[in-house]
Amino acid sequence: MLLVYSHKITPRLTYIFKHILTRILGVEVGFTTKVEEFIAHEGLKFSYTRQALGNELFVKNNELLFTQGIDYLEINVVNWDDIPCFFQTNPGSRVPCDIFAASFYLISRYEEYLPHVKDQFDRFPASESLAYQNKFLERPVIDLWALKFREELRKAFPKYEEELTNEARKFDFISTIDIDMAFKFKHKGFTRNVGGIFKDLSQLNFADLWMRFLVIFGLHKDPFDIYDKLLDIKKKYGVKTLFFFLLGEYGTYDKNISPGNSNYKLLIKNIADYCSVGIHPSYFSMKKESRIKKELYLLENIVNFPITKSRQHFLRVALPETYQLLVDLEVKEDYTMGYASHYGFRAGTCTPFYFYDLDFEIQTPLKVFPFAAMDVTLNDYLNFTPKKSYNTLMLLAKEVKEVEGTLITVFHNESVSGTGRWRGWNKLYESFLREMSKLC
Repeated sequence: MLLVYSHKITPRLTYIFKHILTRILGVEVGFTTKVEEFIAHEGLKFSYTRQALGNELFVKNNELLFTQGIDYLEINVVNWDDIPCFFQTNPGSRVPCDIFAASFYLISRYEEYLPHVKDQFDRFPASESLAYQNKFLERPVIDLWALKFREELRKAFPKYEEELTNEARKFDFISTIDIDMAFKFKHKGFTRNVGGIFKDLSQLNFADLWMRFLVIFGLHKDPFDIYDKLLDIKKKYGVKTLFFFLLGEYGTYDKNISPGNSNYKLLIKNIADYCSVGIHPSYFSMKKESRIKKELYLLENIVNFPITKSRQHFLRVALPETYQLLVDLEVKEDYTMGYASHYGFRAGTCTPFYFYDLDFEIQTPLKVFPFAAMDVTLNDYLNFTPKKSYNTLMLLAKEVKEVEGTLITVFHNESVSGTGRWRGWNKLYESFLREMSKLC
């Protein structure tokens, strides 16, 4: 066990120390405020306080882990070798920055509680983040800091090399698929199809108009109906795959077919036989418990087992309200942590973590799985070609592999169809999963 001395033990301190030392480095950690106990401890130990007790391994603390509430913080980003970091320490500290306070700032999403300019969908945008503004969004800095701190521990305690090696931590990859629109033309009913025909005519979109008639009359498979292919790819490469189904009522931003449609229910049941499934709460559910609860209930009734995984539609999360709702509804895992406008690591880490509620100053049971990239981001926001998108995904995989973390991507059945604006993305998806299967 590694013993940490500090002048005060707080929920913030224990939360972030356990994430870095236990979840990333695989080292059990204990805490003490008693100098005598710290001195008597013969194993791994270091002090995290205002000044060193003696010649021990020492990290000078920033006050962030000893305060409550939200305050504006002045932050200056510097480099620790080639890794950006902040909350600088004094020369007596073994590391140049308080990586524990810095990690808490990023992983708690502290900056999202501060005043900021939201985007058109009422989301916290990447451009408002410290990581984007200082060009380290594309690196899992918390995991990198943790590994560098492990080297400092090894220097201070060379005989504990084995205890400081986390053999259980291995690179992992999870492919997640959002089903925003299960079918492009099928099962939409007379009114929506007539409306679609007039829309195609008004936009002179004769290709979609022709395909719509072929699909409706059973002469061609629906372009978005590529579920057999997705399941075949999953089986072929043995990659973990999660599906998130949108079951909200039809509206401006929720355009799936009716959750009561028997064909849609059959599709969900079939997918659930082979893969894990989760709820994709609708656009206006961000602060409405009743909507999420209703949609959870619908999905649970379809698959006949509890649903514990969730990702918000349009990635609309209001912190802490949305996550508080998920906790109240006993959702155990959320996969929304990422940006729509840019790829990278929104919370600074590629390691799943428990949501820390800054309103109540507690660690919650909701485990957050941060994703690194989404198809819509690369194609629509950044206008990347399939080739450039593939190379970007591989660079992110390299970053995550370096720290043996978890890489999560977001695709849609629409993009994997390879049709329309997604031409070439079907090949990209399978090629990328083939490479990931080699790394896992």
